[in-house]
Amino acid sequence: MDKKLNLTSNPIGRLLRQIAIPASTGSLFQTLFNIIDTFYAGKISPESLAALAKSFPLYFIIVAAGVGIVSGCNSLIGNAIGERNKIAASIYAHNTIVYSILLSFFITFIGIYFSYDLLKFMGNNEENIMLAKKYTDIIFLGSIIFLIQFSFNSILNSQGDTKSFRNFMLVGIIANIILNPIFIFGLFFIPAFGIAGLAISTMLIQFVGCIYLYSKVNKLEIKIILNIKNFYIRRNFFRNIFDQAMPITFSLFMVSVGGFILLSFLTIFGDKAIAGYGSALRFEQVFILPIIGLNIAVLSIAGQNFGARRYDRVREVYFKGVSIGILVMCFSGIIIYLLSEPIISIFSNDLEVIKFGSSYLKITAFICPVYPIFFISHALFAALKKSYFIFYMNLLRMVILPFIIVWTTINIMNGYFHDIFYGLLIMNWILGLLVLLIARGLMIKTFKEQKKAFFIF
Repeated sequence: MDKKLNLTSNPIGRLLRQIAIPASTGSLFQTLFNIIDTFYAGKISPESLAALAKSFPLYFIIVAAGVGIVSGCNSLIGNAIGERNKIAASIYAHNTIVYSILLSFFITFIGIYFSYDLLKFMGNNEENIMLAKKYTDIIFLGSIIFLIQFSFNSILNSQGDTKSFRNFMLVGIIANIILNPIFIFGLFFIPAFGIAGLAISTMLIQFVGCIYLYSKVNKLEIKIILNIKNFYIRRNFFRNIFDQAMPITFSLFMVSVGGFILLSFLTIFGDKAIAGYGSALRFEQVFILPIIGLNIAVLSIAGQNFGARRYDRVREVYFKGVSIGILVMCFSGIIIYLLSEPIISIFSNDLEVIKFGSSYLKITAFICPVYPIFFISHALFAALKKSYFIFYMNLLRMVILPFIIVWTTINIMNGYFHDIFYGLLIMNWILGLLVLLIARGLMIKTFKEQKKAFFIF
């Protein structure tokens, strides 16, 4: 990590570049990692491609827990560092690991024992259910690896280090290209695992990533010492972690719930619609990466500055993050629209799959400019320790309103596949403008209250 990186004094613009670019690159590599999985799933069979798409809402349960850890604990550790309390930061770091381990046990249980019912809920036939379950069972068994890795990453992010994760994912992509065909189709003494091979390859790579990120964390001033006596639960600290991380986890769980709901409706258009939609999502994720990087940067910078009572810098980083994000996503929307069909054809040569996937992308291209408002606002709410705002936002945006829109489109308006996403386009723009106003009002209120408390004590 750059030793000159000071989140409470260096110019905001430079900090955004120094943190966001490596973070975006790391997220790009992670998305490419997933795209490689999608590519190889298509090489197995169209059924495997559809099964992988339908497993995404289940896989996202782990992602939701992980992002909750990264966002929640990043802000707490960042606040402690901003307050110049390194002991508190170290305790938060250790208790984050404990929290990750305990949460992984619960997620593994849920994933293993309820995956069949959840996949059945989405309208899958028995063959697709068993294909998807072969993949998800291995992923859920390895959830402890995922979540510990997320916790290491949150500690690094809190101090502005987004390069370590980027470096790991770069190597991970190369390893994934090599290992996927070996475990899918078999080689020498390794049998052909089919779609389960995708999961096995992923878990091996993530395990190595854990070791690497631990080595980077252990070089920090708040390093993690692997001694059991350092990992006992400090009740107040653990409760703060739970209170901060869990609303974010549940808010992202709403994304998974929304995915379940949407896919359950899309099944009426057939497996090719699901395969096209799933492939399009993978492509869309690539172009959302810059604002994911901005999200991490804004959270890291705002978290430390809020702890240091530099409220002017919190405002500055929020509005600069939103402005840069909108500009970048306008450009991304143009690219998505123009390349929609050629990109989907990479994953499948089926004309129907291409039609459904490109149809989704051409509509979502017009949603892209509003995404930064949601992502950057999430970072702000987490930094200000108002994580419950993220939960309410995602509950409304990902579950309640989409259900109403999709149900109405199909059952009352007799709409088709693309009509659903036109409705979601309008919804996102209305909510985006509302969230912008809420974020502004929250900053005014919170900073006023913090100043009063400062003078009282």
